[in-house]
Amino acid sequence: MQLNALDWWVVAACLAAAFAPALWFARRAGRGTDEFFASGRAAPWWLIGTSMVATTFSTDTPNLVTDLVRGGGVSANWAWWAFLVTGMATVFFFARMWRRSGALTDLEFYEMRYSGKPAAAVRGVRAVYLGLLFNAVIMATVTLAAVKIAHVLLGWDRTTTILVCMALSIGFSVMSGLWGVLVADMVQFAIAMVGVIAAARAAVNAPQVGGLAGLVEKLDPATLAFFPDPGNSSVFVSVLVVPLAVQWWSVWYPGAEPGGGSYIAQRMLAAKSEDHALGAVLWFNAAHYALRPWPWILVALSSILVFPELADIQAALPHINENLLGNDIAYPAMLTLLPHGLLGLLVASLTSAYVSTMSTHLNWGASYLVHDLYRRFLRPDADERHLVRVSRFATVGLMAAAAGVTLLLETAGDAFRLLLSFGAGTGLIYLLRWYWWRINAWSEISAMGVSFLVSFGVHLLRRGGVVELSSDAQLLWTVGITTACWLAVTFLTRPVEREVLEAFVRRIRPAGPGWRAVRVAADGAAPRDGLPRALLSMSLGCLAIYCALFTVGSVLYGQIGRAVVLGMIASGAAGVLIRVMRKATPIDADA
Repeated sequence: MQLNALDWWVVAACLAAAFAPALWFARRAGRGTDEFFASGRAAPWWLIGTSMVATTFSTDTPNLVTDLVRGGGVSANWAWWAFLVTGMATVFFFARMWRRSGALTDLEFYEMRYSGKPAAAVRGVRAVYLGLLFNAVIMATVTLAAVKIAHVLLGWDRTTTILVCMALSIGFSVMSGLWGVLVADMVQFAIAMVGVIAAARAAVNAPQVGGLAGLVEKLDPATLAFFPDPGNSSVFVSVLVVPLAVQWWSVWYPGAEPGGGSYIAQRMLAAKSEDHALGAVLWFNAAHYALRPWPWILVALSSILVFPELADIQAALPHINENLLGNDIAYPAMLTLLPHGLLGLLVASLTSAYVSTMSTHLNWGASYLVHDLYRRFLRPDADERHLVRVSRFATVGLMAAAAGVTLLLETAGDAFRLLLSFGAGTGLIYLLRWYWWRINAWSEISAMGVSFLVSFGVHLLRRGGVVELSSDAQLLWTVGITTACWLAVTFLTRPVEREVLEAFVRRIRPAGPGWRAVRVAADGAAPRDGLPRALLSMSLGCLAIYCALFTVGSVLYGQIGRAVVLGMIASGAAGVLIRVMRKATPIDADA
């Protein structure tokens, strides 16, 4: 499928609107690292929250959803739907504390919470591990999706797409700083939403589908189900039980980190106040899980009827390279059904989504490498202008690393599962370190190292045929071994110095019994424990958003009665949540 002149004009107009903020904020971004990485800590909740949504709205996400739906039906999306629990915990337990820390990056937190050389070591190691290595893999998965989309729609080869992606991402990111990223994200999110809704409409109206009614009539009810069949115990445990019981708290995954982290923490730290930080993450979770998924899911479901087998995609689009053929390529294959004009809009929307995600990851990764590595350990006396120049060079280097990793990946699903396994077992620390004084830097160092070694070792053994383990078994083994190791290390190493703990309590004022003795020594009186209210708010938020998600699905399936019931539950839970939030004393308030 080739774009015509109309398509290219639409692409040019949309990208001009999306890239304008980069030029507008270029001079402001050059003032210093506080502006370049944290927008001067003056961003409002609605802008930050929309930026979070836009960041997670990338080229790899519809491909991943298509991969999941074609492989296991709609219910397979619990692999990422379960992270809503993580997100709601961040909203009501951690958002205010992150903003109160006043850090420039979440890695700066380590030398507030821990002490001595171990604290500095974990900060430096994670700057390289997350900012460079892990971040390069994340950006590579996004670029891989762009490669597949460009290959299907434009006929470009992998190298051409990577070079174009590098030029767009670097050009935008080195100029704009976080303010430009935030404002551009809002424009790009609007373009992307219009594009994916247009794609969903075209997909369900394909002759092989026959509209929403035809979609529901022709597909197996198990494929359309929101939940896996409890009668199939292995699938039910794998798809629903493990994600909701273990994955959400045990796995570190970008955008859904237990306790908040990475670019989510960066956005909270850029908020103008604690309330704006909380509101931003709440809006992000509502939009991410309730507003966005169904256009992707409809295209994925339609692709099952249009292209039942991968061979059908190959037959319809013979120019596709066999090395790129997988279930995830069905999404860009479905985009070939769009008429000209709308096809240009889709290309523009996917390009906008790609640049939005990449600019966030480049800015976030550069903040680690510059603030937490270069300035902290190599040039502590460097002036702000010098650091901004280094930040721009780091941005270019990160993009080059991501391009290299892209050459090694094959499918979105493989990359997603690999990232989950490498972060397995570390999540519990990121929750407990805010609420239990005994966690120390060695806890985190051991967890990170053991998780990586175990997951990578098992991955190699599985690839070599030495052991036969399902992805869930690998996850559970990694979580169990990692948790046992870091707990043992925690009790075998010295605790953090009492004066550091007391300073942390005075600054962050965490609630809960885990800090009671330290809190009394630091303040003379313990604050009122608001954790039960936070837990209630978290539960209400999850109920409201899940019911809203399934309300939309029920309407699309034509199941109006169920939609009414679910909509009423969602509205009721949201109403109670609003009342609880209005009456709530912040969980860190003093008695």
